[in-house]
Amino acid sequence: MPTVFDVEQAILLLELEPPFDKRTVQLARRRMAKRWHPDIAPPGRQHEHQRHLQAINEAADQLEELAETSRGGKISRNAVRASAAAARKARAEEGRRAYEAQQRAAEAAEDRAKHDPFGARVPDHSVVHRYARCLSYPEWGVGSVTGIYFSGEGDDVQQWARVLFQPGVRTVPAGSLQFVDFSKPDPAADRVERFMTAAQHALAEGDAALAAKRLVYARDADPRNPVVLRQLTVAFWQARDLAAAARAVRDWARADPDRPTAHRFAARIYEDMGALDLARDAARRETERAPTDASAWERLGRLRLRLADRDGAREALERACALGPSLEGLLDLTLGRDAEVAACEAATALAPEALAAWSRYAHALARTDRPSEAIEACEHALTLGRDAEVAELLARLRAAQPRVLPAESAA
Repeated sequence: MPTVFDVEQAILLLELEPPFDKRTVQLARRRMAKRWHPDIAPPGRQHEHQRHLQAINEAADQLEELAETSRGGKISRNAVRASAAAARKARAEEGRRAYEAQQRAAEAAEDRAKHDPFGARVPDHSVVHRYARCLSYPEWGVGSVTGIYFSGEGDDVQQWARVLFQPGVRTVPAGSLQFVDFSKPDPAADRVERFMTAAQHALAEGDAALAAKRLVYARDADPRNPVVLRQLTVAFWQARDLAAAARAVRDWARADPDRPTAHRFAARIYEDMGALDLARDAARRETERAPTDASAWERLGRLRLRLADRDGAREALERACALGPSLEGLLDLTLGRDAEVAACEAATALAPEALAAWSRYAHALARTDRPSEAIEACEHALTLGRDAEVAELLARLRAAQPRVLPAESAA
């Protein structure tokens, strides 16, 4: 960054007030020279006077040159303010760069102390193979082996390698290294294993987007590997890249067409995308491959309900309830049967502490000619939790009950 001349600082040295011209600067130089000449300095202070006078002369030279090139031969107040602002900005930028450099140096020193304990030690063993990668952390890439070291005594001797990777120097167990021969391409299985391991590290750190990027390389190495395609689908889904997750799950379904898992994931991903027709088709394919899976039939029924296919939803939900009833399936079935009381009653029997089941049961009874049972269901639901709709229904049912006049007492 070029040096910015600080006019404000030069004016302070020469004790000037803007505006001023070249002649004013010359007079100020003479005045300051008489005041700070080394010949009139106190004993032992000649050096300070000499340095101060040198700074005054340099500032005066620059101000004279600036005045000569200024309009009208004068330096105005606005020019001084603009120059001072530029100088302050330059000093702030220089301070920021110095601070960042200091922070980088501290981080590098901390990293070196943590990962490079053998930095100041001569290697104990010569290096035959120069380039290697760490099988435990393949995301570091290929590193340059700078030395082999040993620690421990007796039967507990450990062998270490000091390797310069892209993130920096790392000291790793020598047994975790795989030496690289650039004259031969890596087998596809090795590349898949490396990138799968790197993706697992990224997922463990909660970075699904980085895991997906690493799994793309694993997929390129083996495009028909169902394990890789499954992990890639999950990584894209967790990263909320639904379009990429949909592409990955389609590749997975083509690579593993006879298993229902890919179609189950496809149905969920399409449902998150809002493509309900595609989600329904994927759920139907799942039920074809897993006809005894009640959750698959429930998913198909729920998606058909959202697409207003009540007959198809009722068929799927009845199939799910026959295989293994669940609270959610029975509640969905009540919607498919226009709030059928039997299904609601079964839901309350299956989950007696579920407020949603008793609320749906009370509403179903309210549509029949059994108001007393509906009131009891509302009261029981309100004991399980607060529900404004149930409370309103209870008040309406009580208001609709016929009033019975008390019998006259016997004379």
